[in-house]
Amino acid sequence: MKRSEKLEIINNLTEQINSYNHFYLADIADLNAEASSDLRRLCFTKEVKLVVVKNTLLRKALENSEKNADELYSALIGNTSVMFAEVGNVPAKLIKEFSKKHKKPVLKAAFVEESVYVGENQLDALTSIKSKDELLGDLIALLQSPMKTVVGQLQSGGNKIHGILQTLSEKE
Repeated sequence: MKRSEKLEIINNLTEQINSYNHFYLADIADLNAEASSDLRRLCFTKEVKLVVVKNTLLRKALENSEKNADELYSALIGNTSVMFAEVGNVPAKLIKEFSKKHKKPVLKAAFVEESVYVGENQLDALTSIKSKDELLGDLIALLQSPMKTVVGQLQSGGNKIHGILQTLSEKE
């Protein structure tokens, strides 16, 4: 591969790393053509971008990026593919789901919300991370709960107040 081609790949990877807040490093080696195609299709449907890269080029792209991902360098051994996603837990769920049928992909490391997770044992923690939309939904539900209670009490109390006022007006 020519030096200019390598520089172009490094620049493209750097742009992708900078534009996505979440990316996972996984090992998808030893998947046959059919399984690899199934994985790519699943990634496409879940809006995850899957890129297979050389470790040296990925390391240079990480060094050039704006992200503080020095801890990921230890995971750059063997075959590496990068999964870019807009939602932090989607690739973890995808890896967990797909690896039930196949032995791969294996999680090597992840960069999620400016935090680094290294090792396959982090997969359960990554699947339980809530996305921004899920957190906003939980927050809205928590904020609505007391308001619904107050409104319900006012409505039930309104009937009592109406009855009391009606009784008082009939007395006069």
